[in-house]
Amino acid sequence: MKGTTAVGSAGGRKQGGSRLIKNRQDFWSGVMFMGIGAGFSLQATTYSMGSAARMGPGYFPFWLGIVLALIGAVVLMTALSGKATETSIGRFDFKILLLVIGSVALYGVALRPLGLYLSLALLVIVSSLASHEFNWKVAIANALFLVLFSYVAFIRGLGLIFPLWPSALSN
Repeated sequence: MKGTTAVGSAGGRKQGGSRLIKNRQDFWSGVMFMGIGAGFSLQATTYSMGSAARMGPGYFPFWLGIVLALIGAVVLMTALSGKATETSIGRFDFKILLLVIGSVALYGVALRPLGLYLSLALLVIVSSLASHEFNWKVAIANALFLVLFSYVAFIRGLGLIFPLWPSALSN
């Protein structure tokens, strides 16, 4: 590769060798996962931990952060592997960021007036628009699956109380 440098076995730098970071996307994803995981784990230590048999409020977030940081370390290490696919990072697309974060915020705002079913469908469809391979059939199928799964897991399974339909239809 023209213009790339790598550290040689003797510690010197050689021209034209392979780069240390093969897959930049995985490298920075791993760094992000490790940072977020470490942050959650550190914040969780401010709560009572308890034990595995009697968990305190900080127990689950602490271990979830540790697992996320470990996953990040694995992703980072695969980015440094000689077998990793060489990639580069293009320009940052703020439209995708806005669609994904905006869909989550829209879900939070729409839950009470629209109910669980419609707000979840809205969340999935709006966030699916962020994909470069957006497909209406796939987005609607994903929305229907998530609505069904949420009903089974949260309403039936855990007995949580959410408004299911728009408030105008409930009264």
